[in-house]
Amino acid sequence: MKPLPKKSLLFFCFFLFSFLVAYLVVFHILFVLFVWTYWKSVFTLPIQPGKKFHMSYADQERYENEERPEVQRQILAEIARKLPVYTRTGNGGIRFCDRCQLIKPDRCHHCSVCAMCVLKMDHHCPWVNNCIGFSNYKFFLLFLAYSLLYCLYIAATVFKYFIKYWTGELTNGRSKFHILFLLFVAVMFFVSLMFLFEAFSAPVFQNGPDKNGFNLGFVKNLQQVFGEEKKLWLLPIKLSSFRVPCCFCSVPLCLSALSQGDGHFFPMRTLSEARNPLLTNEEQWEEDGIDEEPQGKEISEISYPDPQWPIEELKELIKF
Repeated sequence: MKPLPKKSLLFFCFFLFSFLVAYLVVFHILFVLFVWTYWKSVFTLPIQPGKKFHMSYADQERYENEERPEVQRQILAEIARKLPVYTRTGNGGIRFCDRCQLIKPDRCHHCSVCAMCVLKMDHHCPWVNNCIGFSNYKFFLLFLAYSLLYCLYIAATVFKYFIKYWTGELTNGRSKFHILFLLFVAVMFFVSLMFLFEAFSAPVFQNGPDKNGFNLGFVKNLQQVFGEEKKLWLLPIKLSSFRVPCCFCSVPLCLSALSQGDGHFFPMRTLSEARNPLLTNEEQWEEDGIDEEPQGKEISEISYPDPQWPIEELKELIKF
């Protein structure tokens, strides 16, 4: 058998070295992103609704002293008249939390574990021991994505040794156990994480549930969660040039993230007035005490301030 030429041997060594470097780089990049997103998901505190959604002492006393359910419903509708609240309970009433004593903003839910209402609450995750909501939704989705890639990467690199195990090429019994265990755990976690992307509960509006109520399309949905800067989508960070107070609470709000919503109000899909379940019945709107939209105006046309506006104009608009 002829020995390999020196140039071919050097090329083969260079290729092998490049492959090992790429292997290590990819592994460590995935590992760092996995740990980073997990850290942000765990230690990013959930945000509660602002003060304007809380009942005043007088309203609270009036509501608690009233025993008739229909009058209680009218009281809640009166309080919610000036708030951007469009979702309803299953029976069509205003969503109210009797433990936190507040009108729930759209997509806000009470967490029994954290004992508070959380903006855009998805669920309380035991794996990160934290509520997944408006403040850390991006971080959690990235955590799931990098966990999937990490598990897939480990399974793919271990699979060839698993084949050797079945063909009898591996003789060390301890190595067999390690390979089987690592492959089983990687595949099991990969399949389990896939199911976490499937859960969805349709929001309920005046005319009933509508699973597409807040669906603005694939790209705009991604922008709401990951931000306007696409180059930052894969990193668990949120950047802004400056901050101003939110209109409904004292939490500082990134102007560059205004298109994502402020946690209290979220843009809705574009529908004509005839098809929009929120504008079909004017009498029901008056009954529930919700302000009507101007005739012919679609809800999704509600716009946010342009981040490029001068700060003085923004101060005047938001009324510090």
